[in-house]
Parts: sequence; structure tokens; C-alpha cells
Amino acid sequence: MQQGIVKVPGSCGELVQGTIKGMDFLVSCPIDIYAQAKVTLNGKADLSIQGGRSKTLLAVQKTQEYLGKKQGGTIEVESLLPMGKGMASSTADISAACWATAQALGQEISAQAVAEIALSIEPSDGIMFPGITMFDHRSGRIKEFLGLAPSLGILVFDLGGAVDTLSFNQRKDLDKLNSEKETEVLRALDLVRKGLAQNNLALIAQGATLSALAHQRILAKPDLPEIIAQVKDLGALGINIAHSGTVIGILIEPNKLQDQEFIDLLERKLGKKILAACQLVDGGKR
Repeated sequence: MQQGIVKVPGSCGELVQGTIKGMDFLVSCPIDIYAQAKVTLNGKADLSIQGGRSKTLLAVQKTQEYLGKKQGGTIEVESLLPMGKGMASSTADISAACWATAQALGQEISAQAVAEIALSIEPSDGIMFPGITMFDHRSGRIKEFLGLAPSLGILVFDLGGAVDTLSFNQRKDLDKLNSEKETEVLRALDLVRKGLAQNNLALIAQGATLSALAHQRILAKPDLPEIIAQVKDLGALGINIAHSGTVIGILIEPNKLQDQEFIDLLERKLGKKILAACQLVDGGKR
């Protein structure tokens, strides 16, 4: 019996998302909330997985095909990432399962290969790559390392509902709407790129906030301008969003994660409980 256990971070939406000359991209926002996959290979014919995670099962099968070794066994996933909220729950499951499968087989598989397997299943975040990555989440044509994650606190709120990633990315008006906001998105990208290079949290938050506002014409978050004004008034740096999900991240100095008075005030202002208090981390396997 052979076993592999790997963790991969989820995300709080994206720092930036849009298009460059019609090519899709996002800037990942990995956080210290993880999905863990355990793959146990026992030589039997069939693979089984708990919880009906068909995408994760498919990822294991595709990884075995890629590595040229097929074995049956069991797949177990442990994750605190909610589904359908824009926190890369599927990408984290899939990526962790790919690496756990390779580990169980005693083989190596690159982040690039994991990304290709993930994209063959559905549009995917860039959380499998080290650091903070700019990535074409639909076809993989763009991949650029932007830097290592600075110490940035994120308070995650859920604005409610759910968004199906596959359906969202198949919208017929998506290309047109992305084109219309491209100038703002490129400005947002420039700010985040500079912020990461300079370890400047304010610039990162400024870029992420700009990207969130530009995205209102595609998937509007209720009362977003008012929310931004409220959280900045309380001392937050800005916000980021899940561009194809329902969560919003309040971007703060990391020391504010321990400031319960600030957190209580924020919850009262927004009228919602915090879904998660976390920090920006580098992408990649653990």
C-alpha cells in the first residue's frame, strides 16, 4: 500500500481579474486555509472517493494517466474551504489530489502539469504555483510570478448565495464586458505588481479595490462602494473580491487580525459575521 498526503492553500477570491488584449488572467490571492488530499493506492482496480467530489476523482485519474501508472485505491479530502464562494475550493482539492497521487506513486509532477490537469477539468485559480502568480484561469496562456506574499491580513465575509465557476466562465457577454473594463484592470494590475515588488500593502489594496469596482458591471456585489467607504473609514487598507464568487476580503495590516474591537466594529458595520480571519500566503504544495 502506497500513500501520499499533500495540502494546497485556498484563496480569498483574486487580487485582480480581467483581460489583457482579450486574454483572460487573474492574480491569485492564496490564504492560510488549506485543502488536504490523502491518496492511498492499494493495487485494486477501482478508485473511490468520499463526498461525491467527482472533479477530484477525475484529477487523480488524469494524474495517473499523465504519469503512466494506474492503480486503484481511496481518495480522502479534508477542507475548510466552502464551495461556490470563490475561495478556490475545487482548485485546491484538485491540485492537492494531483500531488498526493504522484507522491503515492513515488513520482514527481510539476506545478505546470498540475495546472494543465486542473484546466482540463474546469477554469482554475493559480494557487498551485509558488508565490503570487498572474495566471490565465481559462486556457493557461499567461503565467507570471509576481513575487512572494507579503504579510497581509484578510477578513473574509460572505455576501451570500453561490456562483458556479463553469457557468460563469461560459457567459456569452463575458468577453465584451471584460474588454470594456480592461483599462481599469490594467491599472489595478500595475498597482498590485508594484505593491508586491515594494512590499507595499497599501498599493496592493488599492489595486485590488480598483479591480473589484471595475468588476461591478459583470457580477455586482450589493452596496460595494458603500462597503469600501465603511471599511476604509474604520482603518482597513481596502478590499478584494471573488470575481466569480460571493466573498469579499477586507485587507488589513496583519496586527489588526488580533484587534477584536476592530473586528467587532467591522461586523456591526457590515451586518455580517466574519467567515474567516486569515493571511495572504504563497501558493504551492505543502
